[in-house]
Amino acid sequence: TARRVLVLVCPAWLADLLGHGPAGTESVAVDGKTARGSRTETAPAAHLLSAVTATGRTVSQLRVPDKTNEITGFTALLAPFDLTGTVVTADDLHTQREHAKWLVEVKNAHYLMVVKGNQPKLHAAVKALPWKEVTARRYDREAGHGRRETRSVRTLTVTGLGLDFPYLVQAVRILRHRTDLKTGKVTRQTVHAISDMTSFEASPQAIGR
Repeated sequence: TARRVLVLVCPAWLADLLGHGPAGTESVAVDGKTARGSRTETAPAAHLLSAVTATGRTVSQLRVPDKTNEITGFTALLAPFDLTGTVVTADDLHTQREHAKWLVEVKNAHYLMVVKGNQPKLHAAVKALPWKEVTARRYDREAGHGRRETRSVRTLTVTGLGLDFPYLVQAVRILRHRTDLKTGKVTRQTVHAISDMTSFEASPQAIGR
């Protein structure tokens, strides 16, 4: 399904895996998008930062001021909510030490954040983890719509392994192989993420379903 395809690139999909959102729900995704058709001759296109639940409901939204970026709007977007026990998912832009500390210390929330090259040291450290010694794993295979897809989700407890990120407990590696049955073309993609949750709280089954 489209939801499964988006697991590697869309934080809202990650939220869908783990639950719901504010106001008694379990997770919320922070997602930024440029509003189509909002550009004018005198102003650039509006860039919106949203908090989205698993059902796709937008519970908070703000416009990112021109000449800034999404990072500055993260806390303002989520501050109005009681996030106690909520899992906040975010893409790599928001994989910031300050964001993680604020979520855990101020909002009593959890985080699941994608790690990419904009955090080069952290990204390199996560990639270099002993992934053959995973804490837990899950494999999924499915076929349909002219393609065959295999996805592997591995989680690894990283406490004591020297990764320098606030409250980090678990790392995640998602491997996706997709074959176009008509052309035979194979695409491969790997995404890493980090979380303050244990494999019991966020298992491969929860992340990969």
